[in-house]
Amino acid sequence: MASEFIELVRNDIRLRGYSFSTEKTYLLWIRRFIYFTNMQHPREVDIGKIGEYLTYLACERHVSVNTQKVALNALVYLFQKCLKREVGDLGFKLATKQRQLPTVLTQREVGQILGQLSGRNRLIIELLYGSGLRVSECMQIRIQDIDLDRYALTIRDGKGRKDRQTILGNSTEELLQQQIQTAIALQAKDSERGIGSSMSPALSRKIPRAPFSQAWAYLFPASRYCTHPLTGELCRHHLDATVTRKFVSTAVQAAGILSKRVTCHTFRHSFATHLLAGGSDIRTVQELLGHNDVKTTQIYTHVLGRHYAGATSPLDRLY
Repeated sequence: MASEFIELVRNDIRLRGYSFSTEKTYLLWIRRFIYFTNMQHPREVDIGKIGEYLTYLACERHVSVNTQKVALNALVYLFQKCLKREVGDLGFKLATKQRQLPTVLTQREVGQILGQLSGRNRLIIELLYGSGLRVSECMQIRIQDIDLDRYALTIRDGKGRKDRQTILGNSTEELLQQQIQTAIALQAKDSERGIGSSMSPALSRKIPRAPFSQAWAYLFPASRYCTHPLTGELCRHHLDATVTRKFVSTAVQAAGILSKRVTCHTFRHSFATHLLAGGSDIRTVQELLGHNDVKTTQIYTHVLGRHYAGATSPLDRLY
């Protein structure tokens, strides 16, 4: 039942135009819910089981508030949009695990990590830190998104399916130019073989030559071809984020930074914190990060200490 039903849900998700990452996330939580209900079909299961499952996640699995929200969104989609079953008031217990303050590197520590890297890998970290990118956003950069005249970078279809512009560090230009030429040369070879960059089917129909053009080539292409998950065509996708996570871990160890848990997202946290510490307006930082609500950005003010808005401890004024 589960496999056949999941395929029906998958097709519904794609018809509605959800992103591929959302599709994977929703299907993951839908599968988990089906297992929780002992494989009862969602068309027949008691709606009250949704609340039971969300309470189970909060009380027994001790998930974060955001994780519980993702599970809720997936199940509301399944029942209300896909199955046309009204869920009503679910009455579940909210997760209470609070968001932790983000880990932030000092500028010296960022420099130490960059010192362990070179070429493409160094450029990726420079973009994560210098432009405040999520690793998925960095991997999806195409050549046309880079504006070296204005040192601007366009992020397309980011979190929340939004486009935004952010800044480019001037010091990235040399490595960027090298990587652009590498990506263009690879796309030219692929085009000779009739293989293009991966794109959404709708965009490929609208601009048939786009997958074979330099402008639409990924800045960080994968080393191998793959089969497009929606069309089944052979194409070249972007570099997988797991590659970045592996070399970041190695570089952090080599830099001797052992007291902090450093991930790819740590560089985005550091970007925001260092901008605020340098006097940038919080609204500007909000726009560069692509946050919907300034409250999300305000979490970085809690890790700034005395550097934010000139605040210093009253103890220091005693001496």
